[in-house]
Amino acid sequence: MRKILLLSLIIASPLALAGPQCTTAERSQWQDEKAFQDKLKAEGYEISKFKVTDGNCYEIYGFDKDKRKVEIYHDPVTGKAVKTEIKG
Repeated sequence: MRKILLLSLIIASPLALAGPQCTTAERSQWQDEKAFQDKLKAEGYEISKFKVTDGNCYEIYGFDKDKRKVEIYHDPVTGKAVKTEIKG
């Protein structure tokens, strides 16, 4: 019984840590990465790290216009924030 529980936890752990699923759209429909980052910078964001996630999101780490540390997942088609974490 303990082995089954342990195996279940091992399998479920990566799923719990995974980010959101942002889109299933073809990449040809996504906004250009550089243009998207430039738009965020114009809105006052400082981008420390930018990446495309396994869930097809544009994920940024950096600071918002109020200098708060943020991690934000965006839908690369619409640009809409799907998940935002403010860390401080």
